[in-house]
Amino acid sequence: MAKFELIVALCLLSSVAFVAAATTTTAPTFFIVQGRIYCDTCRAGFETNVTEYISGAKVKVDCTHFSTGKVEHSNSGLTDSTGTYTINVVDDHEDETCEVVLVESPLDKCKEIKVGRDRGQVVLTLDAGMSTNVRHANSLGFLRDEPLPICDKLLREFYGLAEEELNVL
Repeated sequence: MAKFELIVALCLLSSVAFVAAATTTTAPTFFIVQGRIYCDTCRAGFETNVTEYISGAKVKVDCTHFSTGKVEHSNSGLTDSTGTYTINVVDDHEDETCEVVLVESPLDKCKEIKVGRDRGQVVLTLDAGMSTNVRHANSLGFLRDEPLPICDKLLREFYGLAEEELNVL
């Protein structure tokens, strides 16, 4: 009888250990959000071959709850010498929409933020089918006060337009 009780106890303990192991996740408890910030030197709305990446630009990650619209998490960072930022975000944000948002440019002639192009969404949940905790955001850009002189020629070539046709863009 004692052997039977011992076998039952061992079975119960092993099943409890199995359930505990099955519910324990080895997934990361934080996410790494990476991206680049640039100066839109042609005011084109996209990166060109004369784009300048900004060192020391301020950027943040905001996570807003779906139902309340309240910012539940915010974390900021600065770009390095290549215009690249890395921001660590703790916890899973399955019930939130997370966005990388432009904050401030250190360049006097490249500070303008265009609404609608000032943010990019990132998925910060473990239930997204991604095998890594690194999330890459689209590049975001500040607008230069005045386009560089080369931009007229560059955009004509890009769009395949004659000089007189560029003014209609």
